[in-house]
Amino acid sequence: MPKIKAAVAHEFGKPLKVEDVILRSPVNNEVEVTLGAVAICHSDISYMEGAWGGFLPAVYGHEASGKISNIGDNVEGLAIGDRVVVTLIRSCGNCMNCKQGQPTICMTEYDGTNGPLKTSRGGTLMQAMACGAFAEKVVVDKSQIVKVSSKISYEAAALMACGVITGIGAVVNAAKIKAGQDVIVIGAGGVGLNAIQGARLAGARRIIAVDLSEEKLNIAAEFGATDGILASKGSPWKLAKEKLGGGADAVFVSVGAVSVYDTAPLYLAQGGQIVMLGMTKTNELATFKPVNLAAASQKLVGSKMGDTVIERDIPWIADLYLQNRLKLDELISKKWKLDQINEAIFDTKSGSAKRNLIVFN
Repeated sequence: MPKIKAAVAHEFGKPLKVEDVILRSPVNNEVEVTLGAVAICHSDISYMEGAWGGFLPAVYGHEASGKISNIGDNVEGLAIGDRVVVTLIRSCGNCMNCKQGQPTICMTEYDGTNGPLKTSRGGTLMQAMACGAFAEKVVVDKSQIVKVSSKISYEAAALMACGVITGIGAVVNAAKIKAGQDVIVIGAGGVGLNAIQGARLAGARRIIAVDLSEEKLNIAAEFGATDGILASKGSPWKLAKEKLGGGADAVFVSVGAVSVYDTAPLYLAQGGQIVMLGMTKTNELATFKPVNLAAASQKLVGSKMGDTVIERDIPWIADLYLQNRLKLDELISKKWKLDQINEAIFDTKSGSAKRNLIVFN
């Protein structure tokens, strides 16, 4: 069995160990991708810290790109050498949600402990989030990948696998923002910046970024925010309403902080909606006054991965990038090698990075 290098989590909250693991060849509808780049997402960090439980040892990483190096017997429409985006959106195509165009909530569960990965001694190794992309190669279901132009770098392509589609998709697919509406994005990190880009593409009138960092608010302006508000200034929702002349049509919460969810309804206009992107810890609870939402016809909307249909949305996003209408390269903070992954994770946790990338030869 072929061996590859991967960054393995053996204990929650501990550094990853780069070591040899076994990756079997693809079968049936599977595709092997030799990776060019993988981004570090805060969801990976939450899993590694034990915020959502899970099996160990495990290989995380789910925001990746590369070229196809092997294919299973039943794969059609893809060929060895194709440049692809690798996502965690694994869809069976047969359940009710998949048939209704909602592959991000496919009802067919995937058991990553029986996936293509094994430890170097043949033991159980979790392919986390159906990807396991903190590694030189992955074997994934063909439903998880989309072919893209070779004009797009591996680094830019990797970003389209999660943060970009989550942010833009939340605006376009989940909230269905219309031209002239007002939008607030709380959290100007990787996902938040893409929600801002999505709002700009949708024709929002005002796009207000709210963050604790003045630096991030300046970056948000470069991505399309019309205004920025420091969350540390008391009652930032009052400042937002003053700028808008009323509340927002949609508030996008891109951070996994319960305190933010507690105050998000205060930014809303009547009939507005809170779109929930940020993932809190499993047992954390937010509080709000249901009577206020009911009386104002306001909504709470969950959005997993931007309700994305990757075969539809990633080619569209890739084309916008090639037309210079969408920023991807500007999302990249730093590039690291696989053996530097713990440094890259530490830098990501500092909160200053938009997206850190692990790049491969």
